[in-house]
Amino acid sequence: MAFDEKLNDRIREAIADLPNIEEKHMFGGTCFMLNGKMCVGVVKDEMMCRIDPLIYEEALEKEGCREMKFTGKPMKGYVFVNEDGLKTQKQFDYWISLCLEFNKKAKAAKKRKPK
Repeated sequence: MAFDEKLNDRIREAIADLPNIEEKHMFGGTCFMLNGKMCVGVVKDEMMCRIDPLIYEEALEKEGCREMKFTGKPMKGYVFVNEDGLKTQKQFDYWISLCLEFNKKAKAAKKRKPK
């Protein structure tokens, strides 16, 4: 299934002025890396947000937000937000700001050694 390119464009536009942004194709969609760390992206028709694990439970209570499960278990600090949670610019900006704020504290994934 293709991913929501309009949502991807919205995200791209929101973070366009930031330095050190890289757009990568992964999870069947895209992920925007900020300073070498996963930040925000699109998987199918939902926004994938990397947020502070300390506010994870609170975030799950927001409209349109659900746990991100790739291996059958929730990935704490990662959530999906569907169109119900992104209807207004204020809602969209809320999620972008959570992602950008946590990125400052987030650790980058360890680089894999070439085989």
